[in-house]
Amino acid sequence: MADAALRLTTLAEELLGQPLPVRIRAWDGSESGPPDAPTLVIHHRRALRRLLWKPGELGLARAWVAGEISVRGDLYEALDRLAGLLWERGAETKSPIHPVRDPRLRAAARGLIGLVGLWPPPPPPREEVRRRSGPLHTKRRDKQAISHHYDVGNDFYALVLGRSMVYSCAYFDEGLTLEEAQRDKLDLISRKLGLKEGVRLLDVGCGWGSMAIHAAREYGAQVTGVTLSTEQAAFARKRIAEEGLTDRIEIRVQDYRDVRDGPYDAISSIGMAEHVGSALYREYAGTLFSLLKPGGRLLNHQIARRPEPDEESYHVDEFIDAYVFPDGELAPVGRTVATLEEAGFEVRDVESLREHYALTLRQWVSNLEDNWEAAVRATSQGRARVWQLYMAASALSFEHNKIGVNQVLAVRSGEGGTSGMPLRSRDWRNSGGR
Repeated sequence: MADAALRLTTLAEELLGQPLPVRIRAWDGSESGPPDAPTLVIHHRRALRRLLWKPGELGLARAWVAGEISVRGDLYEALDRLAGLLWERGAETKSPIHPVRDPRLRAAARGLIGLVGLWPPPPPPREEVRRRSGPLHTKRRDKQAISHHYDVGNDFYALVLGRSMVYSCAYFDEGLTLEEAQRDKLDLISRKLGLKEGVRLLDVGCGWGSMAIHAAREYGAQVTGVTLSTEQAAFARKRIAEEGLTDRIEIRVQDYRDVRDGPYDAISSIGMAEHVGSALYREYAGTLFSLLKPGGRLLNHQIARRPEPDEESYHVDEFIDAYVFPDGELAPVGRTVATLEEAGFEVRDVESLREHYALTLRQWVSNLEDNWEAAVRATSQGRARVWQLYMAASALSFEHNKIGVNQVLAVRSGEGGTSGMPLRSRDWRNSGGR
C-alpha cells in the first residue's frame, strides 16, 4: 500500500512538534498534509538518505539541486513555510545523525532508516564546490571562488539578468521595468560619486561592464574596471567595443589588491565586498583609501546581515557557501561603516535599498523560469536549480529583513578636512553629470 507520504508527515510532525506546513507527495504517489498548501514532491528516496547523512539545510539543498525534490505550487510560499528548516545552520559532524543526543532526532532517523534504508551517503551534485583547503582569501583561492560563481556562462547570466547585465539590486520606482530600474541605479551611483568629464573611476568587481559603460557614456568618465572572472572581462570588452568606448574604458583581469596606477578620483565597488571576507575587510578598506586622491569618493554597495547577539557564533550559510558564493561573508552595515572610518574615510551617506533587492530578485527568478530550457542548455539542470532556489530564498530574506543592502558613500578628505561634497549632498540630481 502506498503510504510513504503519511509516514513522512508523521515523522516530521513528531520531530517538529507541530503540524507540517506543506503537503508531501512521495515517490510512491502517496500524498499527505494540508490540501491547500504548496506540495513538496519527493521524487526519490535518495533525497531522504541525504538528510540522514547531512540533516538540515545542506542535505535539503543537495536533494533540490539533484532534482530529487521539487515544489508543486508557489515556490515562494513553500520556502516561506519551510524557512525554519531550509535556513537553519547545520554544523559539520562525522555522524550521519546530528546531534546524537537529541532523542527526537534519533527517533526520526530510525523512522527514516526504516523507510528508505541506511545506504552510504549519496555523492554531492557536481555543481557543489569541492572541499577547499588552505587559508581563506588568498589571491589564488579568491580567483577560484569568483570563477565558480561568475564563469557559469555569459549566456546564462544574460537570460537571468536581462539586457542590463547588472548583477546587483536595481533602483525601482512606480512603473519601471527591470532594465530602467538598473539604469537608474547606475545613474544614482554616478551622481553620488560626482562623476563628470575626465574623472578617473576605478570600478572594483566590474562585472560585465555595465557601470563602466554608463559612467563613460553618460558622464564622460575615464574608467578602469577590474574583475577576477575571465568570462566577465571578455564580455565587457566586447560590449565596450560595440559602444565605441575603448578609448575611455579599460577592463583588466586583476585583483583589486594589485592595482598600482592610482590615485583615482572615484571608486565604485558594487556587490564585490561580500567576497572579501571579514578578516580582510580592513585591508580592503585601506587599499581603496590608498587608491583615492584627496577629495576622492568611494561608493560601496554591499549586502548586509543582521547583527548576531554573539558575533562569534556567526556561520556562513551552508547552501550559499557550497553552491553560490564560496567563501563569501556578510557583515552588519554598522561594522562596514566603522571599518571604512578606521581606514581613514569620512562616511557621508548610508542608503538602504533592501526592498529594491527583493523586487530585483523576483524579476530574476521570473526571467529564469520564463527561459528555463535555454538556461539549462546554457549551463546545467542542477545549476539552474541552484539559482532558482538561491534567488527565491534571497528575495524572501530581503522582504523579511533578515538581510539588507546598503550604499555607503565615503570620502577621503583633502587638506584641512575638505570633502568636496555639496552642502546639500542628498540632492543627487544636481551633483554631477555633463
